[in-house]
Amino acid sequence: MKKIMTSLLLLSLFANTSVMAQQDKSKRPSPAMATETTLADGATIKINYSAPSVKGRTIGKDLEPMEGKVWRTGANEATTFEVSKDVKVEGQALPAGKYSLFTIINGDEWTIIFNKTASQWGAFKYTMADDALRVKVKSSKAAAFTEQFKIDADKDGNVTLLWGDVKVVFTVN
Repeated sequence: MKKIMTSLLLLSLFANTSVMAQQDKSKRPSPAMATETTLADGATIKINYSAPSVKGRTIGKDLEPMEGKVWRTGANEATTFEVSKDVKVEGQALPAGKYSLFTIINGDEWTIIFNKTASQWGAFKYTMADDALRVKVKSSKAAAFTEQFKIDADKDGNVTLLWGDVKVVFTVN
């Protein structure tokens, strides 16, 4: 009887720990978001990210992204970028697959990074050796202030990052 009770207690502790580890991502301060689109050639783009908010803070000072440093392009887990077919990003080949999406800001020039390690927390274990592709694009001033970080992708292959007064667009086709 004692062995059965011990087994049940251990099973109960394991179940409770598993439930607590599976946090409801929608209740986080930076909730999980997603965007998906299908391009004219049938390739599907899926992007999953967490959306931090400005909340009166200064991006680049009180909030990431920091100039010249790798940023997870969102919050919490690294943003994932998945394409169902081989595509070109800003004219450079990116094979079909799932990648983590990172960025580096240098003034108005952004480096968009597609890293082969799709599942990772933030940029803490980011390794440049695992990059599948890096492209550079220019940022511009957004038409309106965006409080909560947002990524959009349209059927023409324009992927737009919006946060604060910054807009960054890169093309996938």
